[in-house]
Amino acid sequence: MPLDKPYLDVPGTTIFDAEQSRKGYWLNQFCMSLMKPENRERFHADERAYLDEWDMTEDQKQAVLDRDLNRAIALGGNIYFLAKIGASDGKSFQQMAGSMTGMSEDEYREMMVNGGRSPDGNRYTSEWEDH
Repeated sequence: MPLDKPYLDVPGTTIFDAEQSRKGYWLNQFCMSLMKPENRERFHADERAYLDEWDMTEDQKQAVLDRDLNRAIALGGNIYFLAKIGASDGKSFQQMAGSMTGMSEDEYREMMVNGGRSPDGNRYTSEWEDH
């Protein structure tokens, strides 16, 4: 019997639960490999070849190549592991978060300094009248 997951109805939110963990296991292991300088060097020398050494789905590999962190999260990536990709590219976590929201680093920083995102629209999709 599947678990009740009411959080699946929250728009724009992916909860890293046991199912996501299983789905993203090799993606997250790849990310952790980037903690070693020699692995970062190998990855940046030929990203595709290095990714092909990991038992990831093609969609996961493409999300990494595209640096599409939102897609990687949907495919089982954990943001704390995915941050290793940004760090290996010389990006701050703030730069990465900005890219995930479609904002520049400065816009993202300004939003966070001023209290974060508006709660408008942060409700269950089942509560929307026009869904």
